[in-house]
Order: sequence, then structure tokens, then C-alpha cells
Amino acid sequence: MDERERVQEDEAKGPPETDPRIAGERHPVARMIAIGVVASLIGIAITLWIDWFPDQGSTSANKIDTLYDVLLICSVPVFVLVMTIAIYSVVRFRAKPGDLGDGAPIHGNTRLEVIWVTIPFLMVTALAIYGWITLDDIEAKQPNEMVVNVTGQQFTWTFQYPSEKLDAKELVLPVNRPIEFRIHTKDVIHSFWVPQFRLKSDAVPGLITKVRVTPNREGDFEVVCTELCGIGHSTMRQFARVVPASEFKSWVSDQKKAASGGSTSAAGGGGGGKQAAGPDAGQLFTSAGCSGCHTLAKAGATGTVGPDLGKLGKVDANFIRTSILDPNAKITKGFKPNIMPQNFKTKLSKQELDALVKYLLEAQG
Repeated sequence: MDERERVQEDEAKGPPETDPRIAGERHPVARMIAIGVVASLIGIAITLWIDWFPDQGSTSANKIDTLYDVLLICSVPVFVLVMTIAIYSVVRFRAKPGDLGDGAPIHGNTRLEVIWVTIPFLMVTALAIYGWITLDDIEAKQPNEMVVNVTGQQFTWTFQYPSEKLDAKELVLPVNRPIEFRIHTKDVIHSFWVPQFRLKSDAVPGLITKVRVTPNREGDFEVVCTELCGIGHSTMRQFARVVPASEFKSWVSDQKKAASGGSTSAAGGGGGGKQAAGPDAGQLFTSAGCSGCHTLAKAGATGTVGPDLGKLGKVDANFIRTSILDPNAKITKGFKPNIMPQNFKTKLSKQELDALVKYLLEAQG
């Protein structure tokens, strides 16, 4: 019997009554679903048991954590059921060694197709509505809201309090008071994130993005840039300090007093004079982003992007000033150009620049 006659004979017989690979398998789908359900319950229990986030530090944190848990509860069964059916089918219905024949013809199942499209559609729609409701709730404007302008730049954050008429190098917030962060950048894209608050927003050149948070726990919480913004990105970290309202008022008062030059002191013979206090060079070294890229024992900085500023050797004030204002003028051996920001001419006032130059000269010992 040649090949043509064999094919004709097979066609005359028609498809087999049953696939010999599943002979005796009365309910394979039911078995797969049972395995999937058990695996799903185990998967859900494990994912809910894992502590994915740090301690909550804002009123919105609990809502976001709950949303995340709901997403896990819905996602795990879908993933597990799909993988269970796929793995079960591969193992149970695999071809036996030497079997080169075609499988049994399958013409599809309309009812099954409708089910597996409808159920995920309803799940995704419900989750989208739930997510929208949660987002709308946490972004709603609150009474007694305080605006804080957040400025990102390589490689530090600075903050402005319009209602208090205060510019600050650190982020201090009163507990239980709604805050509206207005976020922008002076150079490249950054991303402002406090993990305990759960909310973050990108700082995009030319735009102001907004995010609302109500801190409800006192403490120090790390401020992180989550957008790769340059070679010093990993060092762009500061702290948000959440304090009682009374302590926040005291801090604002102290900052304003320091900015105005301190208190008036008498100068012999009854004559009075107001002696202006210069900027805190140590704090300026950190807030300007220097500590993120340089090592300086005096400031407790350990950055390795740029040279060790405590080991510059025999340098004068002019060399340090030029290196700050025109970083590419003199590149230290072993380091590359175009890494240090070029905007310190506008970023630092003359008083701040003089204080920083003096501070670095003194650091040479």
C-alpha cells in the first residue's frame, strides 16, 4: 500500500473517537481547575504575607497599600490558572517517544472563548474604576493645605515655602497637615519620591507637576530620586522631617532669623549695629549637591564621582572658584569632563560662593 492509498484509508475512517493520550481521562479540565485553585490560594497567601512596603507615613498610604493587595488578589489567580493549564497540557498531553503523527483535530469552543474574554474584561474594568476612585480621593484638595515647591537639580533637592516666605535646603513638614508638593527641575528629569508617603511624581523640565500628601507620622523619611538623572543619581537623597506643628513653627522662625542675619547686637558706646551672619558653608556644601559627588572628611561626604576635595594639594582661592564656576577649565587627572553641573554661576550667590571657597580652602588643612 503506497502513501496515497494510506492517506485515503485514513480519511475514510475519519477522526478517532478519542485521543489515546487521554483515554480514561474523564474530566481533565476539572482537574486542571482544581489544581489551579489550590495553587492560587497558596500564591495569594504568600503575596499577602510578604511585607512589600516600608511603614506607612501618610493618610494615603493605607489606601494605596489596599489597592495593591486587591491587584495581587486578582492577578495571582489569573497567572496561576493560565500557567497551570499550560504546564498540565504540556506534561499530560505530550507526544510519546517516536510518535510523529498529527494530534486530534480541534475546531474551537465558542462558549469557552466568550468566557475567557468576558471574565478578564470585567476584572480589568472593575480594577480600573477602583483605581480611579482611589486616585481621585487622594488627589482631592484639602482644607488648610500648605504648598511646598520642590526643585530638583543635579544632584540635590531644594524646597520653598511660599506661605512662610522661606527657602530651605531641607524638607520639614508639620504632622497631620495636608501638603501640596509642586515639583519642577532646573536641569534634567528627576523623580520625587518618599517611600513612606507612597506617592511620587516626576520633575520635568518646563512643567510643574503636583502631588498631595498628608503626613500622619512623625519621623525622618528618606527623599529619593527615582529617575536616572546622571552619574551622581544614586547620591541624590535627602530626608523629609515630619514634626509637630509647634516645632515646625519654631523651625520656620529659626530659618528666617538665620536668613536675615540673626539678632541685633550692641557695639560699644551705645551704638548699635546689625552684623549679618554668612551662609552656613557646611550646609551649603551638602545642599548644593557637592557631597553627592565628592569626598570631604570635614563634611562627612564620601562621593566618588569627583575628586577628593580635602586632598587638592597646594591650591588658592582662585583655583577653587574657577573649578566651581567653570568645571571643565581644569580637569583633575583620572576624571572626565562634562560631569559636574555647569550652572553654579546662577545657582550660587556671591556670598554663598565666597563662603564655599573659604570652606574648601580650610578643608585642605
